[in-house]
Amino acid sequence: MTTTGSEAPPGVTLQGVLERITYANEETGYTIARVAPERGGPDLVTAVGPLLGAQVGESLRLRGRWGSHPKYGKQFEVWSYTTVLPATIQGIQRYLGSGLIKGIGPKMAERIVGHFGTDTLEVIESSPERLVEVPGLGPKRTKMIAAAWEEQKIIKEVMIFLQGVGVSTSIAVRIFKQYGDSSITVVKSEPYRLADDVWGIGFKTADTIAQAVGIPHDSPERVKAGLRYTLSQGADAGHCFLPAPNLVGDAVKILEVPAELVASCLEELVASEGVVREEVPAAEGPVPAVYLPPFHRAEQALAGGLRRLLDCGHDRLAAFATVDWEAAFGWLRGRTGADLAPEQADAVRLALTAKMAVLTGGPGCGKSFTVRSIVALARAKKAKVILAAPTGRAAKRLAELTGHEATTVHRLLQLRPGGEATFDRDNPLDADLLVVDEASMLDLLLANKLVKAVPSGAHLLFVGDVDQLPSVGAGEVLRDLLAAEAVPRVRLTQIFRQAQQSGVVVNAHRVNTGLGPVLEGMTDFFLFPCEEPEEIAALTVDVVARRIPRRFGLNARRDVQVLAPMHRGPAGAANLNTVLQEALTPARDGLPERRSGGRVFRIGDKVTQLRNNYDKGAAGVFNGTVGVVTDLRPEDGKLTVLTDEDESVEYGFDELDELAHAYAVSIHRSQGSEYPAVVIPLSTSAWMMLQRNLLYTAITRAKKLVVLVGSRRALGQAVRTRGAGRRHTGLTHRLRQD
Repeated sequence: MTTTGSEAPPGVTLQGVLERITYANEETGYTIARVAPERGGPDLVTAVGPLLGAQVGESLRLRGRWGSHPKYGKQFEVWSYTTVLPATIQGIQRYLGSGLIKGIGPKMAERIVGHFGTDTLEVIESSPERLVEVPGLGPKRTKMIAAAWEEQKIIKEVMIFLQGVGVSTSIAVRIFKQYGDSSITVVKSEPYRLADDVWGIGFKTADTIAQAVGIPHDSPERVKAGLRYTLSQGADAGHCFLPAPNLVGDAVKILEVPAELVASCLEELVASEGVVREEVPAAEGPVPAVYLPPFHRAEQALAGGLRRLLDCGHDRLAAFATVDWEAAFGWLRGRTGADLAPEQADAVRLALTAKMAVLTGGPGCGKSFTVRSIVALARAKKAKVILAAPTGRAAKRLAELTGHEATTVHRLLQLRPGGEATFDRDNPLDADLLVVDEASMLDLLLANKLVKAVPSGAHLLFVGDVDQLPSVGAGEVLRDLLAAEAVPRVRLTQIFRQAQQSGVVVNAHRVNTGLGPVLEGMTDFFLFPCEEPEEIAALTVDVVARRIPRRFGLNARRDVQVLAPMHRGPAGAANLNTVLQEALTPARDGLPERRSGGRVFRIGDKVTQLRNNYDKGAAGVFNGTVGVVTDLRPEDGKLTVLTDEDESVEYGFDELDELAHAYAVSIHRSQGSEYPAVVIPLSTSAWMMLQRNLLYTAITRAKKLVVLVGSRRALGQAVRTRGAGRRHTGLTHRLRQD
């Protein structure tokens, strides 16, 4: 149930069954649906408005007005809606078979309604034990249906209350999952808790609820919650801290209260609620840095942990301190048939003699061959080598290039619910050498957990391209390490002859130096020019679904990935996912599907996980994990995803807000992954996001083929724009300080 306000203007009521949803915008809630009216003949009615959360098969009471669209004709403009129990046999059967009640699918709904008729809902409500009268329904399934019905009743009560304070259905479900029967009490008395406790609820939603339940606009509770929110927003943008003047100024804009009140509430947060303020050196002078506690602790601990590794007197690879490097490189040449370039040889020596080092360089410069050489020499000396990367795809690629097992950092550390790691300083990994690929993706919190788990005397090698986008999470660890003189490093700069034949490699380096890509005479790098975002979206679909498969023999779903600079707009990832799904995984009669929010899930869909969930799978499922929907069972209310780590993971229908489609993903979310072919839509409507490191990162995700679709002007803007400034971090300073 949802509403657009607590006092709807006078209007008319339309009651009917939601037959299908033809469009839903998950960000605004705007929905176009077809409704079968309870009265008024067999024709379906088009309803438009805030219907997000309503499920196909539900009986709805819509409040709004009749209007007329110049192209589509008569339609009902929805202001608000409530769900009601259906009264007709057809309506009851559709309602029960919609997947709302666990244990009942379309076929079982038909059997139950066939037995009880219009009394069905009364039986489930008052005498659920009678369900055993239905053929095929045993006591176990009957109990499950009764429990699911009761849960739905409680949810409806919570929904009715939350509807009155402006909360959408999808958010209301999350609140109920977090607090259960206490939901109404928490919302009334501690609304700002929602922003901390409930995934997907930020300060703005909590603030709307707080005002609806009477929290004053200038309440210190509200201002402190706003300051924490501003710091969290800073972390979401990649900053480990915010300078105090920036923090106060941003919070004033959000809260619309005097700066003096915000400043005094900040003093209270620092004095009594754990927020940390300290001076951090910068080029322009000391910065009054304000940290949320987890980021301050992690930054201090990571700097200390790296120093511990660098300064350790014990060496678990001591044999390499006296090795005959000429003989070692000769042995490698015999194994590989190739010589190491001077830079590569320096990197091999450094990784095997320095306790902690960084290897960086662009595509085609031989990072992979260098890593393979390091691993081969270490294993030749019987060293225990562990290989890891931030994502499943990157770990697979690392395993392929070295010929040895590799894992994700999350699985290596065995992260548990709450984010705590099984392996840490008190229980370190059993390793002599730990190699971490795609290290530009490591954020501050994960890097800290990883370094804690490295045993004393072991060697740690970070491998990554520092010119790519920094991590999605807070910090820019790889860049901070390279800025600290104490950290040993090698940067590979020579592009090898074979790589010079690749348009992907050549143009990646051109873009990285501010030059436009070469588009003439390339067999693996193309631009399809067009200007309007709608044209770009349509052409992108054509390139992915038809042109690339026809010319290069690649599978559109498995081998081709669309990487969009932004999420919104016709050429953004959200809309591209909708149109690509229709082209690659369209609806088919007889095949189940499930709508959740503004998305509809089908078997065969490419999907991605949106948050870390330590309770899923064998060892958690993490933000950015990609997979394919392999099963969808309305009667059980479950969907199964086969992840790119070859693990089958089940999701309840009430957990689908953790998944998004991945036919198109943002360039940030593509980090650490590599695809046979990459398609990049470039629109001037994404002007603020058109930056050099964004385009460079997208190009370097491709193994064989890059296709740009869009505006030459947008491409020029991306090449010219150096990108966002440095993030607010203190790791380099702490490494110098230590």
